[in-house]
Amino acid sequence: MPTPPAVLLLLAAQPRHVISMAIGLGTAAAVAGRPLREVGLVVATVLVGQAIIGWADDLTDRRRDERHRPDKPLVRGLDPGTVWFALTCAVLLVVPLAVAHGRRAGLAYLAVVAVSAVGDRYLHARVLSFLPWMVSFALYPAFLAYGGWNGVGTTTPPTVAMTALAAALGLGLHLLSALPGLVQDHEEGERSLPMVLALKTGTPRLLLIAGVFTVLVAVGLIIAGGTVGLT
Repeated sequence: MPTPPAVLLLLAAQPRHVISMAIGLGTAAAVAGRPLREVGLVVATVLVGQAIIGWADDLTDRRRDERHRPDKPLVRGLDPGTVWFALTCAVLLVVPLAVAHGRRAGLAYLAVVAVSAVGDRYLHARVLSFLPWMVSFALYPAFLAYGGWNGVGTTTPPTVAMTALAAALGLGLHLLSALPGLVQDHEEGERSLPMVLALKTGTPRLLLIAGVFTVLVAVGLIIAGGTVGLT
């Protein structure tokens, strides 16, 4: 039985990543002491923004997925026009959602979406593939620190420690998320940072190194959150 287009559209948004990011940032906002309504606004904004990133990623990888990933929604018959329409509607929605956090926080989150989508398109197969991941994750503390309600944010910047650790977390997650697709990347002749490192160290060793690094950074974020704090 064919999968309904609506289901394929949801799958093209990469829902596991969307939900995990929304939960992660929502939890961070709650731990930082944000009121419940602001936590809900964070979750809603991230759900829409991450869906944009997911749809943009699937559109960018469409031709590549036709050669290697028959399970992907666009390969299974989802109309690219439908994805473009959903992406456009989501962009029109994420802008007011982001602005509702305040000017600084809104600009920070819109920058996350732009850097992630554009960086994936132009740097995915290059050694600088890590750059959009680190930049976008470094912007998350600013999004949370400057955030408020009803367009009224704060002027208190995030701490340097939280920003640096968030950027490092982006690097670790980039390495881990790229590992399952390295065989296909190699066949396509891509030379992303994970590919370059895997060719030097071997994939099992890179998995171990990236996993340990990411766990240490996550622990560092927890410690920093309890000591220096977000702001």
